Amino acid sequence: MSASADTSGTPSRARKLPHVPFGVQILLGLAGGVVLGLIARDAHISWLTTTLTQIGTIFVQLLKLAVPPLVFTAILVSVANLRKVANAARLALRTLLWFAVTALVAVSIGIALGVLTKPGDGVRLGAGTKAPGTTGSWVDFLKGIVPTNVVGAFSEGNVLQIVFLGIVAGAAVLSVGERMEPVVKASELVLELVQKALWWVIRLAPLGTLGLIGKAVAVYGWDLLKPLSTFTLDVYAGLALVLVVVYPLVLSLFGRVNPLRFYAGAWPAIQLAFVSRSSIGTLPLTQRVVTERLGVQKEYASFAVPFGATTKMDGCAAIYPALAAIFVANVFGVHLEFKDYLLIAFTSVVGSAATAGLTGAIVMLTLTLSTLGLPLAGAGLLLAIDPILDMGRTAVNVAGQALVPVVVAAREGILDRAVYDGPNAELTAAAPAPVGAVPSGSAAPVAAGAPAAAPVAA
Repeated sequence: MSASADTSGTPSRARKLPHVPFGVQILLGLAGGVVLGLIARDAHISWLTTTLTQIGTIFVQLLKLAVPPLVFTAILVSVANLRKVANAARLALRTLLWFAVTALVAVSIGIALGVLTKPGDGVRLGAGTKAPGTTGSWVDFLKGIVPTNVVGAFSEGNVLQIVFLGIVAGAAVLSVGERMEPVVKASELVLELVQKALWWVIRLAPLGTLGLIGKAVAVYGWDLLKPLSTFTLDVYAGLALVLVVVYPLVLSLFGRVNPLRFYAGAWPAIQLAFVSRSSIGTLPLTQRVVTERLGVQKEYASFAVPFGATTKMDGCAAIYPALAAIFVANVFGVHLEFKDYLLIAFTSVVGSAATAGLTGAIVMLTLTLSTLGLPLAGAGLLLAIDPILDMGRTAVNVAGQALVPVVVAAREGILDRAVYDGPNAELTAAAPAPVGAVPSGSAAPVAAGAPAAAPVAA
């Protein structure tokens, strides 16, 4: 008998709030941010602009907080877990090769679009244009890889140096052997802890999206796109070509898998990357879709996905800097020769690790401009619209980071085709499996419908 009843004697029933899929929450946050941003801009409501800015800033700060321990432990465990993979050296080499090949294709598309459309024609620097505070050169890049001290790398959040330390530590663990097993186990526990905390932050993505988009609209408005419309369209055209042409061809011709199944499985990670603008922040979700939905062996994915999250940047390190370099050259009337385009391609393929970080591609942009001898002041033109461009760039980054493990696994015969071609596993809000961890006695992906909280994405 019900403990309570209404006045008519009919037992009352608890009303459950309707479940809103995570993807719909993101879209609602996006739409709400645009509306609030336009209201704040048109009505000159400064407190609303400040509030939206603070919401977005806090969300990004929460993501940044997890970056140093996440990157270090993920890379260490990734390298150490190569001992569990048959033909580890071969898989690692094939992964790096496909990283380079797809990056080369992406940067070629960026160069071709830039040469055809000349995005900087007609644009002139304004008096208030400022160069970005961060500059890059090959000497600075090479010197910056090795930290002066370990504590400084972590306190400053220098992801490139943390990646270096993680690779060295992982290689040392491999070299010492079985005696380092406690170190690996401890790293896996720390990684699981950080991933759990980061998963909570990811659940705040709809609110973070509202703040980030709202601030961008309130501060920048849509007018800034007009003088840079060709450049903006070029960037998104290049990203679209990679997503809908290059990647499907690679999957079909070299992986012999269905591209539609790939995008259906990887969509939650690509979607989160678009709104968070963070490859590293999306890492736990990317790891899960690659193993649970796309059927990549966990031991191999634990190396390829974290490594790709810090070095595989087809959007930020290939298409964008290529177009930006041509844009800046057009603005300053600098004629680029064929060797300059080759240098752009080389810089994009080899220097992509310089983009390692949470959001943005300013380091890679300034590295490319410095290598070509172009004025760094030209980068100041692109800073205002960078948040808008960075969404698409990061989505392509994460798609590429999921694609390469699938292609390599398929070509090496270690892709679980039943998982890849089967119904998508439900991704729940439970903590993601730690990178590199394999359930005892089983290497099978998490089953769809496992008991947990509400689904994260369809």
